[in-house]
Formats: sequence, C-alpha cells, structure tokens
Amino acid sequence: MELNWQEMIFEFLGGLGLFLFAIKYMGDGLQKAAGDRLRDILDRFTTNPFMGVLVGIFVTVLIQSSSGTTVITVGLVSAGFMTLRQAIGVIMGANIGTTVTAFIIGINVGEYAYPIMALGAVLLFFFKKSKIQNIGQVLFGFSGLFIGLELMSSGMKPLRDWPAFIDLTLNMSDSPILGVIVGAIFTLIVQSSSATVGILQGLYAENLISLHGALPVLFGDNIGTTITTILASLGASVAARRAAATHVLFNVVGSIIFLLVLGLFTNYMEWVTGILGLEPKMQIAFAHGTFNVVNTLIQLPLIGVWAYVVTKLIPGEDTIVEYKPKYLDYSLITKSPGIALGQAKQEVVRMGDFSVQGLSSAMDYLKTLDVKQASTAAQLEEAINNLDQKTTDYLVSLSKQSLSGTNSHIHHALLENIRDIERVGDHVENLIELIDYKESNRIKLSQEATQELEEMFKLVIDTVKIAMQALDTRDVSLAQQVRSQEERIDEMERSLRKHHIRRLNEGICSGSAGVVFADIISNLERIGDHANNIADTIFEQD
Repeated sequence: MELNWQEMIFEFLGGLGLFLFAIKYMGDGLQKAAGDRLRDILDRFTTNPFMGVLVGIFVTVLIQSSSGTTVITVGLVSAGFMTLRQAIGVIMGANIGTTVTAFIIGINVGEYAYPIMALGAVLLFFFKKSKIQNIGQVLFGFSGLFIGLELMSSGMKPLRDWPAFIDLTLNMSDSPILGVIVGAIFTLIVQSSSATVGILQGLYAENLISLHGALPVLFGDNIGTTITTILASLGASVAARRAAATHVLFNVVGSIIFLLVLGLFTNYMEWVTGILGLEPKMQIAFAHGTFNVVNTLIQLPLIGVWAYVVTKLIPGEDTIVEYKPKYLDYSLITKSPGIALGQAKQEVVRMGDFSVQGLSSAMDYLKTLDVKQASTAAQLEEAINNLDQKTTDYLVSLSKQSLSGTNSHIHHALLENIRDIERVGDHVENLIELIDYKESNRIKLSQEATQELEEMFKLVIDTVKIAMQALDTRDVSLAQQVRSQEERIDEMERSLRKHHIRRLNEGICSGSAGVVFADIISNLERIGDHANNIADTIFEQD
C-alpha cells in the first residue's frame, strides 16, 4: 500500500498543533476563572508532603499542565517560599493531576466537540463579562482537544498497514525499554505528556499497538515530561535544581519499578478492563492514573531520602531570598506590645537590607549585564512587597493596643519607613527596566557616563546602608551622616546632568543614551530622598 506521506504528516502535525494550543488555552481559561491565586494556594497549603500532593493534583487539574505546576513550584523553592521536601510532594501530586487529561480524552465526547466549540466561541465573542469569557475559553479549549486528537488519529490510521510501523510496534511489545525510550523522546520533542498520552490512546484505540507495547511508552511519557522542569531550573537556584532533579528521579524510579512488574501490570489492566468494561482510550487513561498514584504511594514515604540524595547530587549553598517574615509573632501583640514593636522593627530593617542588596544587584547588572543579577533584584523586590504587606498588617494589629508615647512615635515612624523602603524597591525595579531597555535597543553609554553612574550608585548604596543602620540603632549621628550624603547625591545629580548636556553637545553620547542616563540618575536621586526620609524619622524620635 502506498502511503500519502504529505497528507499524513500535515494532518498529524495540524492535529498536534491544535491539541497543544487547546490544552494551553483551556488551562489559561481555568487559571483565569480560578483567579490568580495559584501561588497562594501552593504557598499556604503545602504544610506537609501529603498536603503537597493534594495541592499538586488540584493546581495541575486547574492549569492542565504538570510541567506548569512543577515550574511554578521550582520558582517558589527558588524564592524561599517552599522547602525542598514540600516541593517534592507537590511534584508527585502534579504527576497524578496530569492524568485527568487522559481521563477527559477517554470520555467519548468527540462527536459533540464542534457544537461545544461553537458555544465556547459565542461566550467568548458575544459577552463582555470576563467570567463568561473565561468559561467560553475553557469550552473552546476543551473541544479543541478532541478535534486535534481526531485529526491526529485520522493522520495515523494508514500506518496500520505499513510494514515498518507494524515491525516497530512488535519490537516495542518484545522490548519494553524501546517503548520507554520512544515515549520519553516523543514527549521531550512535543513538551507535553498529555499530548503523547493522547496520541498513545489513539494508537491503542485503532489497534495499532498492543497493551503490552503501550504501557512502556506510557512510562517513557512520564520521564520525557521532566525535561520542562529541567529547563525551568537551568540558571535557577540550587534548591530549584534539586526540585527538578527530584522530578526526574521520581519518574525514572517509578518507570523502573513498573517495568520490573510489567507482566503483572498488563494482567492487572486486562482484569480491570474486563470488570469495568473500559473502552480502549479509557484503558490507557486508567493505566496512566494507576501508574502515577501507585508510584506516589510507593515513593511518598521516601521524600526525606530523595531530599538527601538530591542534596548530595547537587551540592552547594543556596542563596535564597526568604520572602516570609522572620520576626512577626502575633501572640506578642497582646502579651507584650513593646516587644512586638521591636520585632516589627527587625522586619523593617530586614526589608531595608533587601533594598540595599537590590541596589547592589542593579549596579552589578549595569556593569556585567549578568541576567542573574536582574533576576536577584526582581526576587528582592517581590520579597520587599511581601514584607511590606505583612509588616503593615502586623503594625495595624499592634495599633489596637495601648502604646506608650515613645512607642507610639516609633510605631508611626516604622509605617513611614516601610513606605520609603518599598519605594526604594520600586526605583530599583525602574533601574533594572532602564538597563534592559538600554540593552534591547543597543544603546551605548560612553565610558565617562558609565563611570559617573557607578560613582553615583556607590554613593547611593552607601547612603541607604547607613540609613538602615541608623534605623536599627536609632543613632542620630548616623542619621546626620545620611542627611549630608543626601545633599552630596543632589549635588552629584545636578553636576552629572551638566556633564551629560556637555556630552550631548559634543556628540559623545547619543540622544537615546542621554535619556537612559538622565532617568538612571533621577531614580538614584529619588532613592537618596527616601533614605533621607528614613533618617528624618530618627530625629523625630530623638
């Protein structure tokens, strides 16, 4: 039989493209419908590994991507929101959550796909309410899954009579390891285990592969999906790389266990199919679900072991920016408001240290253009915002207690200090954006301009550092030093503007370089103002 390769490949690739778009579109719709609270859910409820598994399942069902969940988890570990042990639980849960797509595909609603898509389109285009549009997006994506699968299946149908393909599937039945490799490589290429499991369901439903040959491919799909997590962890923190390594180990070990009992597992699936009367597609979905649930049950008690193994495999100290408050204890508010106020001050000083670190990262980014510095500055800004919210809430709760006159002054000053430190964080964010803009538009600053910026950066960093020491120790002489340095910053800004105009007139700097230069020194000058505001509160308390 002569195969029409072009028609087959085009139909298969078109179906695959539609499937991948539909699953992402549906996941985005579900995520929007749930609100942007996924990080909160992951952060708040992963109190122990078992809860981590449940949260992993829930979030993966919401966003329809185990890779998406593990990438978010890697980010949270990197940010210090989650420990490695908690992350391992979430990753295990994500593997179970991703099987839901296979069960959706197993339910034969393909014949209703087109009317569902039409309904989704109506909700998307004829309603202005975002909630209704989100439902439309989910329905549109949901129906797209089946239309994409139908296209892929019809593209693959002619393969049933192609001798080379028949040989390959027979070899996969005889050599399970070949099946694992095929599954892993295909998922690695497609970047979606849901898509490759969907394709496998189509092949099995068309009798193009036996159950004994299909199961190892299923195990390989689970190994292949870990590549996305690995990519997400490249260049990330040590803890993030450890979380990604756990994902790989979890799926590889699970596949080895199931390969060793493949005959038993095949018999079990045939027995379950007979009892429940499962359709072929649902058989694969059930096998996928069983694999991930049993694998999690086997390995859940080993979380401590895996955490130890990956720590040994990937050594190194981690530079984690801890987003969570360290010093805020709500029980102290009623028991000892004075001590509670001292704890709040410690948290504000910690915020201030983050702003100094962020400024240093921005200066290093300007000098080296190392994206890690920009990433660190972004993390620090997020940590400052989080501590701003948590410490303000704590101080508001504390204001309900009766405070002495001095403590009342300190309480008021801390609220002002928080606002100033948060604004410093915002200016650091602006500086990073300006450096990004300079690079993306290939704007070159003259050597003289770069040197001047470096000098101003150093002076501003030193001023903010002294302001934080003054805040910590309530030292008036340090506060006085901040005032005099802030005057120097103002003078420097005026002087650098004149230099900058001279360079523009002499054609040493371009107009666009001049704009970036002026914006950077303006942000630095404003940071100096905020450091001065912090120093002023020390004089008021004295």
